[in-house]
Amino acid sequence: MGGFFGVAAKSNCTLDLFYGVDYHSHLGTRRGGMATFGPSGFSRAIHNIENSPFRTKFERDVEELQGNLGIGCISDFEPQPLLIQSHLGSFAITTVGKINNMDELLDKVYAHGHTHFQEMSGGQINATELIASLICQKDSLVEGIQYVQEIVDGSMTLLLMTKDGLYAARDRRGRTPLVVGHKKDAYCVSFESFAYINLGYSDYKELGPAEIVYITPDSVETVSEPKEDMKICSFLWVYYGYPTSSYEGVNVEEMRYKCGGMLAKRDALDDVRPDVVAGVPDSGIAHAIGYANESGIPFARPFIKYTPTWPRSFMPQNQEQRNLIARMKLIPVQSLIEDKSLLLIDDSIVRGTQLRETTEFLYNSGAKEVHVRPACPPLLFGCKYLNFSRSKSELDLITRRVIQEKEGDDAQKYLSEYADPNSQRYADMLEAIRKEQNFTTLRYHRLDDLIASIGLSPCKVCTYCFNGVE
Repeated sequence: MGGFFGVAAKSNCTLDLFYGVDYHSHLGTRRGGMATFGPSGFSRAIHNIENSPFRTKFERDVEELQGNLGIGCISDFEPQPLLIQSHLGSFAITTVGKINNMDELLDKVYAHGHTHFQEMSGGQINATELIASLICQKDSLVEGIQYVQEIVDGSMTLLLMTKDGLYAARDRRGRTPLVVGHKKDAYCVSFESFAYINLGYSDYKELGPAEIVYITPDSVETVSEPKEDMKICSFLWVYYGYPTSSYEGVNVEEMRYKCGGMLAKRDALDDVRPDVVAGVPDSGIAHAIGYANESGIPFARPFIKYTPTWPRSFMPQNQEQRNLIARMKLIPVQSLIEDKSLLLIDDSIVRGTQLRETTEFLYNSGAKEVHVRPACPPLLFGCKYLNFSRSKSELDLITRRVIQEKEGDDAQKYLSEYADPNSQRYADMLEAIRKEQNFTTLRYHRLDDLIASIGLSPCKVCTYCFNGVE
């Protein structure tokens, strides 16, 4: 995934930039970067943050990166921000998104006279560098950004810093958020709306889909109007979003309470009455609180995440090591598990590896039953629009493995039925997953309930990973 933060101030903005970027650390674990513009021109620092938090790696850079303009990012992929010199002038740029038509866009750039790109490890091109080169094909930065919005298949939200101000542009379909904050003598722009609150900023403006604004220390000017058509990612509320953030006016924590409450109402129809309700730390906890509030079943924490040395959501890139660390982080509270019937809420089931191991760990700690309630519908499709997963194949999804085993070469024909919670195929899929994972019972959040939990019009919310509808 990834996130970014920018500041335009009348005085040195480095501290605001540093802490604003740090507040996006839950969105990625690979690289962090900051760039500023001040009296000495453009300056930049990029560090690997796989084994050390952003704040630790960049503390020394705060004194060196002086300027009244700045942008920074947390990135799970390419190094950024990049510093670019072009016929449109010098600028720094950082992006969040996903490009599905990379080869096609490279051909366009090469045909336009661009001769080479810096190659990253694995032979990949830096996507942010490609976006910069596309912008520079036009006669102005605004025209270039609009061009990028039109031709990128996937999504692209970006920040661009010149010597005079910042350009902030939300993805064409608004799949990711972008919001502007304001305080005396300064404006900021952020992926996460909570990132600037403790820095003294208040909400100023949430950008609409495809909207481009130009930000200086004195003003925010819309230079390209927002479009009506929006498909903001529903999974932001389910998992990626920080609890204190709001997107399109809908707070993440409050949405998760509603989600848990709806799961409880569905269970009440089947008279499921566990002894306690628990959430997998951290993203399942709010859903579990909502379930407990609605059902009257006590909320408990039968296992605790060990945060002193494993505080971050995503750790190594290697999946086997990630699974090991996921186990190491959870410490059981024996007296809250032994001889208890537990209802466990996780944000989602992707591969199923970690949740199965968590379930076994609860049984080994003396649990009588483990009822599992994922807080979103079954994930049937890999995301086409955001870099949510490092999976190379949709068969990494436990749902698709089960469907493939049942349907063989005909699996693709029946995916719409497997997405329908009222179909027999959906019921058969859930039972197969329940058996494989050794859950006592399994019920996913329904898609209609998920959309109701968010509260936006269904046409404005992207649910592609659940139903394949673009």
